[in-house]
Amino acid sequence: MEKKLILRGLLAGGLGGLLAFLFARVFAEPQIQAAIDYESGREEAQEALDQAAGVQVEGHEHEVFSRALQGNLGIGVGMVLFGIAMGALFAVVYTVSLGRVGQVRARVLALLVAGGGFLSLYLVPFLKYPANPPAIGNGDTIGTRSALYLVMVAASVIFLVVAVVVGRTLSQRLGAWNATLVGGLVFALLAGILMALLPSLGHLSVNVAQFGEQATETPLPLRNTQGDIVYPGFPADTLANFRLYSVLAQVVLWATIGLVFGPLAERVLGGGKRAEVLAEV
Repeated sequence: MEKKLILRGLLAGGLGGLLAFLFARVFAEPQIQAAIDYESGREEAQEALDQAAGVQVEGHEHEVFSRALQGNLGIGVGMVLFGIAMGALFAVVYTVSLGRVGQVRARVLALLVAGGGFLSLYLVPFLKYPANPPAIGNGDTIGTRSALYLVMVAASVIFLVVAVVVGRTLSQRLGAWNATLVGGLVFALLAGILMALLPSLGHLSVNVAQFGEQATETPLPLRNTQGDIVYPGFPADTLANFRLYSVLAQVVLWATIGLVFGPLAERVLGGGKRAEVLAEV
């Protein structure tokens, strides 16, 4: 049974990754192109300033893969593979949860696990370190940024497990609804404390040394030696739209996994009644 559930998780994840890519291709890709155009214009302005100051300008690196290939095949394959990986992880968590979360039907459990995956693996880390398009981010902080994000992901998963355990422990004493609220409060409290303790990207030592303390690594206006703005800061609309569509693409991925996997799991388990029997074990 476990192998059948995992195979269906792979299928649901692959489909979710494909739909998420199609969504991102239509809505997020224009924002990525706008960010790339901004970066190119800023680099040209910076080169002009450097030349005026007598600084030697380095030559441009040629792209190994074209922009069209990156934005279509590259991202598409990457998102489908990511969806398959998330589908496998989802199926494992789903299988482990059977019989351990109370009297929950197979389809409902699928939506709960998918919601937990979206919350812990993406949304909570996103709230602290949101996704950024090209042109945002200091090359010298890539390692630090990656480590901080992974810490946020791992911690949010642990916090979710703790919240579920707390809810299950208190369910008989407080009732399912109140216990769920307490578990949710524990999760929010732990996540909030960690967010407060972890540094903002603009507070990293490299960024502080170059730009002073800022909230993020979003590029500020480019100025000449007299302090005049020669190129604007990163467009707020592009940044906001990219982040919105990034979240929605993940919603598409996880919603597809939950909605597709649920009916498939019921067939493997022998229908809703069979799922309820397993949930009561």
